Amino acid sequence: QVQLVESGGGSVQAGGTLRLSCGASGYISRNYCMAWFRQVPGKEREGVAVIWIGGGVTDYSDSVKGRFTISPDSARNTLYLQMNDLKPEDTAMYYCAVSRKYDTTCYAIESKYKTWGQGTQVTVSS
Repeated sequence: QVQLVESGGGSVQAGGTLRLSCGASGYISRNYCMAWFRQVPGKEREGVAVIWIGGGVTDYSDSVKGRFTISPDSARNTLYLQMNDLKPEDTAMYYCAVSRKYDTTCYAIESKYKTWGQGTQVTVSS
């Protein structure tokens, strides 16, 4: 059973950068999807970035495209989310998730993931 632990969150000013890490214990094969989600209190969890580990195919929500980059480090069993040009609307709890790949590609849709980390808070001030 894979377990995930996020880190790297914090408080930054608008325009700043953060890199989130998601350490995975347990084996994650090439046929897995990993994704980053975020959630603001009172709102649904939003998928922001996803990657197919084996194919390296990525996808991003329109709200972060061009600013965020998802990347895996297989040697360290870690998933990263590089966040540049942060905006106050990026403030949220960020979660990573992992799932076996069942579709032709990977999607950052909450219902497709059963294994989640505990989250790390990102706060961006204006």
